[in-house]
Amino acid sequence: MEHTNNREQQGEGIGLNADALRGRQSVRATFRLPAEMVSLLSVAASLLGLKQKSLFDQLVEDRQVLEQVAAGAEGYQPSADRRRQKTYVLSRNSLAALDLVARTHGLPRDLLVELSISRLLPVLSAEQERQQHRKLVLTELEAYHRHGRDLLERARELLGDGDPAIRQLAALVSQGERAVLELRDQVERGRATEDYG
Repeated sequence: MEHTNNREQQGEGIGLNADALRGRQSVRATFRLPAEMVSLLSVAASLLGLKQKSLFDQLVEDRQVLEQVAAGAEGYQPSADRRRQKTYVLSRNSLAALDLVARTHGLPRDLLVELSISRLLPVLSAEQERQQHRKLVLTELEAYHRHGRDLLERARELLGDGDPAIRQLAALVSQGERAVLELRDQVERGRATEDYG
């Protein structure tokens, strides 16, 4: 018996209890949101490499942050976009926080979700700007790589394939090609940000 109590005390000491575990349980909830907000959440999740559920939970699980979002709702003009129903998976704790803060502030829950998602706009805006810079760098890197290949060909004509300088230059050109391919891949992944807005 003493051994069991000791184990229970250890569990309590690290903050583990059945209610906390149930609060992490996933539930489904449907909201009426502007298409723009649905798209924003999807693009941001993809951009950040997160699942939509994880991102949605991060936006609404912190009750204090939700209180601040709700307090700022007074001057907010809801999007004029047509609203559509969208079902999201979120934790039971996140849903409870949404319901409580919406009731406390007399706000529709859908509006609180819309405001929470709209907090992603500056993140996406910054990423759109970064994407434009990435594209410029890619253009310059491709030109640099073309110049390297041309130099390698001229060096082969001058020195022949067996020269050690050719091996070094070929390795450098090969490394540059890998860098170009990786940056192209990053630019391609960032194209979703270009289509938003």
